[in-house]
Amino acid sequence: MSSTRRTALFALATPVFGQNAAQQQEPDSRRTFPDHDPDEDVRLPNGKSQKDAISKQAHEEALKDAESLIRLAEDLRDELKHSGEYVVAVSSLRKTEEIEKLARHIRGKLKA
Repeated sequence: MSSTRRTALFALATPVFGQNAAQQQEPDSRRTFPDHDPDEDVRLPNGKSQKDAISKQAHEEALKDAESLIRLAEDLRDELKHSGEYVVAVSSLRKTEEIEKLARHIRGKLKA
């Protein structure tokens, strides 16, 4: 085959092959997805609402964290009562950091 014939065939074949490649790369617009309402409440196998179960668990965890926070604050208060007026123990400072961290954790969970 001469070079002009090859060039002509190549020029004719390129758009055809280019269209096939473009069609293969496009996502199928006819694809359908099942109708799912994001606000619809999902039920657990035991028949209870999933949203209710999640909120109940979050509430229990918040109560448990609040109890821990109270315990740490009471421990800090007792340490400060027993220490001298001018001396603050390093453990007291660590407890204040733990209290701050736990309080931020609780606040973050309650906001979400």
